[in-house]
Amino acid sequence: MATTKGKLKSLSNRYYNEGLEKAGIRDMSGAIESLRQSLKLDKYNINARNLLGLVYYETGEVVPALSEWVISKNLQPEDNAADYYMDSVRNSPSHLENVNQTIKKFNIALNYCHQDSLDLAVIQLKKVLSLNPGFIKAHLLLALLYLKNGNWDRAKIECQKALKLDTGNVMAKRYLKEADSMLLPGESGKLVSDVAASESDDVIRYNSGNEMIIQPVKKSAITRSNSIWGIVLGIVLGVAVACFLILPQRIQNINGSNQEKIAQISEESDAKSAQIVSYEQQVKSLQEEIDKLSTQVTDYEGVDSTSAAMNSLMKAVNIYMEEPSDIEGMAEAMAGLDLDAISGDVSPEFKSLYDYLMTKVGPKLADSYYNTGYDAFKKEDYELAITNLSKAYQYDNTNVNTLYYLGNAYYSSGDIDKAKEIYDAVITNFPDTQSAQAAETKLAEINNSNG
Repeated sequence: MATTKGKLKSLSNRYYNEGLEKAGIRDMSGAIESLRQSLKLDKYNINARNLLGLVYYETGEVVPALSEWVISKNLQPEDNAADYYMDSVRNSPSHLENVNQTIKKFNIALNYCHQDSLDLAVIQLKKVLSLNPGFIKAHLLLALLYLKNGNWDRAKIECQKALKLDTGNVMAKRYLKEADSMLLPGESGKLVSDVAASESDDVIRYNSGNEMIIQPVKKSAITRSNSIWGIVLGIVLGVAVACFLILPQRIQNINGSNQEKIAQISEESDAKSAQIVSYEQQVKSLQEEIDKLSTQVTDYEGVDSTSAAMNSLMKAVNIYMEEPSDIEGMAEAMAGLDLDAISGDVSPEFKSLYDYLMTKVGPKLADSYYNTGYDAFKKEDYELAITNLSKAYQYDNTNVNTLYYLGNAYYSSGDIDKAKEIYDAVITNFPDTQSAQAAETKLAEINNSNG
């Protein structure tokens, strides 16, 4: 057994060294894969876990990075480099705010993509990258949108930026190959040939090293003089012919043509006036649509439950790291976090960090909310009781008293349908208990009063 454990630890260190080498040449995708394999073999490999957090952080993934460092800190509380990494993040409020804004705007961009509002998604991703240029996922999504819109050059630039951050990113290489396949070959050779073909034959061309020299042929003074006099004579004869033969007829034709043009312009003016009225109506319609879209943008920026939940969780983790006994502070930080409402939007790393925190402080939070809710129920403040008892049951769904008094609070507040739902849950989830018997009695009273 000891031999097997030693082999697994040795193999884990080998994968750690491999991940370290890949991170050194900025093959971040390869480094993540090697470090995850290292932790599968030995979850107590603190060096591998801390390095994985650093690689996540370098690619713009702050939440997975914090998750790895928090786990590392709990596995090895003393003499752990994770302390320094978390302090670096925690002691920079402006950086934390940038992280929150980055996640919020990236989620908005994803929503725009789902709604096929690709132009708005591009705008949001540019804002994301202005806040966090190292966010590889944002580069890749922006490159994909450029590919879809046919902006091959811009897609190639974003792919190159992503590969500069992560040389082993397979998705970036795939997008770059697609962009290169759609771009035309360079036109530098074509330009040289076009210049050579457009010049007169009266030039001398020769190569000097790697450059082509084009030099005009020198002509004698007599040749140049004859050419000038010939040009002057031609001009004089042309003017004479124009004055005596062509000009009178030309003037008459111009006058007739002008009359026709005046009539045509008048008709076009009437048609354009009608078009202007139509365009004004279109502008009004487009303005209404713009106002509607602006309202949607405001709604997206103002209400983002996923970003709010992320912010609440990070605040709670920060309080737990500084003072694990500050239950009141953690409860206040997580007051707006409803995991059921955002369960489909959060990442696995977010869920993992949330579950880990709940194993540490969930029962204490549940007790705090239960006491507050029970006191409010006794004081007949049913709204406050419902809020706190609901939170208590969220953090500890094994306490039958919490669920029973929540049903009583709904019943006393007049919400009979919700009270029946809660009583049914008490009977179903906690059979053969006094609370279940009391809930059956309450349901019988409700049904008799309705009957």
